Amino acid sequence: MMTTLQPVAGPKRPSLWMEEAWQAEPGMGDVEPLAGEQRADVCVVGGGYTGLWTALWLKALEPSLDVVLLEAGLCGSGASGRNGGFALSWWAKLPTLVALYGESEGLRLAREAEAAVAEIGAFCCGEGIDAHFREAGWLWTATSPVQIGVWEATVRACEARGIDVFERLTPEEVVARTGSPMHLAGVWERSAAMVQPALLARGLRRVAAARGVRVHERSPVRRLEAGPMPVVRTADGAVRAEQVVLAINAWAAALPELRRAILPMASDMVAPAPAPERLAEIGWAGGESISDARMMVNYNRTTRDGRIAFGRGGEAHSYLGRVTPALESADRRGTKTARALRRIYPMLHDVPITHRRTGAVDRSEDNLPFFGRFRENPKVLYGVGYSGNGVEPTLVGAKVLASAALERRDEWAERPLNRGPRSSFPPDPARFFGGVLVREALRRKESMEDAGRTSGSLVQAVAGLAPSGMH
Repeated sequence: MMTTLQPVAGPKRPSLWMEEAWQAEPGMGDVEPLAGEQRADVCVVGGGYTGLWTALWLKALEPSLDVVLLEAGLCGSGASGRNGGFALSWWAKLPTLVALYGESEGLRLAREAEAAVAEIGAFCCGEGIDAHFREAGWLWTATSPVQIGVWEATVRACEARGIDVFERLTPEEVVARTGSPMHLAGVWERSAAMVQPALLARGLRRVAAARGVRVHERSPVRRLEAGPMPVVRTADGAVRAEQVVLAINAWAAALPELRRAILPMASDMVAPAPAPERLAEIGWAGGESISDARMMVNYNRTTRDGRIAFGRGGEAHSYLGRVTPALESADRRGTKTARALRRIYPMLHDVPITHRRTGAVDRSEDNLPFFGRFRENPKVLYGVGYSGNGVEPTLVGAKVLASAALERRDEWAERPLNRGPRSSFPPDPARFFGGVLVREALRRKESMEDAGRTSGSLVQAVAGLAPSGMH
């Protein structure tokens, strides 16, 4: 059996984060693509967070293990270097975790996710990775009246279990901490942190190479051949390995076995020029990451040099699991994202937009990642479904994937997360065209709510078909 992987096309220009990474590491483009035939114990495909953390965890479990990592571009040039940099725990997902996995396992996963945030910070400190890690928490806010209180069920679920992670804020406190009166209400979750995404990915790559992982960048995988020892083929080389781990984010959606389990969606971000004095004027100085309660979420944060990085999720999705140029082009959607930024921070209307970026998100139906092996090729493992929240969960996922690749029967390999997809989207073309209708209804509904108006019953009914937590 042979599987063809879809081509990976990089962005037209690097993200703000990757530009900063180039400045910090001028020679990072001097790489050795895979050439010739090689052997390995484990071949990891994908040089983002999932692949790099998995390679590192494999070496931690068995230092003598021979691990090869293949990346189509440069490590961090994909979703891991283009995300918002929110290292969020899973406390906001506690009701979903308990509903899916039961009380004990749901709580355990939430605690492990919280611990993973701190573990990322400790790893960066211990390995000298200046990824701008800052544990300042996360603000979950309302930017229209109908969003107020959306978080209450989650906060009460935590409080009922004696978990003190959320703090209710007064409207005045929310305005003071976000710097904008457009944030009408909110809660603060204290365990979250923020990173510079590309610097974290590049730091993980450096440590992985130092620990003996053979990293080959600019080595896009074309084919995967099944067998007792699967073969991973690039244009100029091949790796024959005992186990293969696919850590390819939204690009996995084109594989038949995962096509209905994940949906590539766009997440777009803009960044104005640095204006630290203006941020000081409006009072946004605490370093919190912020996202509102929209289904098509607005998310924003500040940067070390005094910028706002402002993003929106869910503005486009793909057909048949293909990551198309439309998902990778920020031009048209960037204008909408900039407009949303100006709405929430109108006092910064004169600060010019200097950067736009977009990237594909591997959205799962229930907004949580999952891991497993291919039925027809059990030597090949995968980890997908991060749904735009992959900074912290990729570390949890790496522990699952590493134990599974080593065929251990331990607390990680036997987790419910490691049982493949839990649910699926409808097949295309129903998924694609139905998704277009639902997205347009959501956009109309939320735009009218932003303007203080109520949409019609038909629009609300269609918008209500969106999976919970679409963002």
